[in-house]
Parts: sequence; C-alpha cells; structure tokens
Amino acid sequence: MNLLELQRRMAQDVMRPLTSDFQMQPATADGSSTADLANTYIKPNDRLSSFERLEIYNRQYWFRVTGAVAEDFPAVGAVLGEKKFDNLVLAYLSENPSTSFTLRNLGSKLPKWLESHPEFSPRRHDLLLDIARLEWAYVEAFDGADLLPLTAADFGDLGAESQLFLQPHIQLLDLRYPVDELVLAVHRQTEPSDIMSNAVTERKQIKRARLPRMVRSQIHLAVHRYENSVYYRRVDHEAFRLLSALQGGTALGPALEVAFGESSFSPEEQAAKIQEYFAHASELGWFCKPQAG
Repeated sequence: MNLLELQRRMAQDVMRPLTSDFQMQPATADGSSTADLANTYIKPNDRLSSFERLEIYNRQYWFRVTGAVAEDFPAVGAVLGEKKFDNLVLAYLSENPSTSFTLRNLGSKLPKWLESHPEFSPRRHDLLLDIARLEWAYVEAFDGADLLPLTAADFGDLGAESQLFLQPHIQLLDLRYPVDELVLAVHRQTEPSDIMSNAVTERKQIKRARLPRMVRSQIHLAVHRYENSVYYRRVDHEAFRLLSALQGGTALGPALEVAFGESSFSPEEQAAKIQEYFAHASELGWFCKPQAG
C-alpha cells in the first residue's frame, strides 16, 4: 500500500458513518470486517487495538461535522430533542457528506433535504422546515456581501424600467409559523461555541430550551445584516411581494404591480405604503449598486 492508497483507505474509514449509538461500524458496506481493515495499516498498542485506535478518529470526525451542523441549527435541535436530532443529522450527513475543506456549507442542503424527510417529526414537519429555513437564512445573511448602498441622488433617477438591486445578504422568507420568536428564544439560551478549539474531545450536549408555543400563522421575514449583526424584520404581504420581485430581477414598475396587483389598498394608501417601504429600506441600506463583474 503506497502513501496515496493509505490516505484514501484511512479517509474512507474515518468518514464512514457511525452507528446510531455513535460507535464505529463493525463492518463496511460490502461486509468486510473493519477490525481486519484497521489491522492492515494501524499498529495496536498496549492499551488499544487497531480498531479502537481507528474508532477514535472515526468518532472525532463525526462529532466535529455533527457539531458544525448543530451549531447552525440549534432551534431544530431544541425542538426535536437530542436523540432525534442526532438521528436526523447522521441521516442527512450520510446523504450529504462534507466535500470541502470548510464546514461553512455543511448544513446548506438541510432545509431542502428535510422537505422529503418528514419521518423525524411528522406532526411538526412544517414547523421544522420553517425553523431550518430561518436558521440557514441567518448563516447566509451573516456571511453575505454588503455592497455600496444607493444614495438619495440614485433614488431620484429611478423610473418604471429601472432595476433595483437588494443587498446580497438579504434573505426573504415566507413562513407558516412565527418561528422568529422561537429561534430568538433558543439563541438567547444557547451558549456561544468555542471557536478557538480545533478538535472535539467530547460530544457537546444539546440544551433543551424553554420554547414559546407555536400557533400556525403566516409571516413574511426579511433577514438582513446591519452593523455586523443579523436581524429578523417582519414585513407585510405587499412589501414581501415587492422585495421578492426586485430580488428576482423584475423592473421597478412591474414589481410594484406584482406587489399591489391583488391589494385592496386605495391608490392613496398604496402611495403611502410605497413611501414607507422605501424609507425603511433606504434607512437600512437594503438597495445597492450592482455587483461588479
């Protein structure tokens, strides 16, 4: 076995999913003994067998990646409870393993993946989906670019055919539950992670937080960053349709038609609403110049 073969062998063994009780699998997918494989390239010592030494790396790898997902989705974990959340994350990562040197995007597919996996909480599936979407929107808003905002002079030049660009960090969510309250409650009770540590010596336990009661009620959220902090801002139906249309590349005039096409507001009320929307968006720097290149 040359060096490259050794590296590939160990990577495959270390990244093999754990059992449901977080132990190393005794056999590979083709039925080969993991202990026999470990004996071919890991030397035992007076305290640990080859299998046990390999298991340390196998468990540490999975504790690290499951911990990374847990840090991005603490409210999903709080709602499900530790055991169910562990099972969900292991199932998700088995289908969506890490493929990058960075763990930043490890949970990026979780909200979409969860749509087709209601088995983890059938009676609260829609609630979990909303929570997962909001928690990933937080990550995107925190990391998203912040471009030069439009000035008052820029707004003076706008016409019906003008295109307005939203800041890349803004995430627009149409939700079935007021999960912003729940996510904020969990975040207040979640201890900050130790970002200085580059190894996990023991599994972090998920704290069971006191959660507000959730009653189905549609809300629209704009998740955005302001002065290096992420905020959840509720917007009304028309504002959400307007911002979504603009974000999708629709010109200003048609976007306003989309926003108020089904509205019962009078022309005067619509004008007041538009002025209100643009005043808030301008104050927060939501509209920006297009990204170069």
